[in-house]
Amino acid sequence: MEAIEFVTKYETYLSEIEQVVKPEYHSVIGKLREIDPHDLVRPESWFHAETDARGYVWTLFLKEKQK
Repeated sequence: MEAIEFVTKYETYLSEIEQVVKPEYHSVIGKLREIDPHDLVRPESWFHAETDARGYVWTLFLKEKQK
């Protein structure tokens, strides 16, 4: 998956997480929605598979939750 595909699917990944976490963590999702996905990956970046991209977004969620 190339960087531009990640950028276009970023919101979808956040929505998937929002559907499976407790409502008290929805504010964390809100913070992640404020991040421009272009700032998360370089144009030449790529993920081996879509599951890697989802894992990256989950990692961002978990790091933000721990703050």
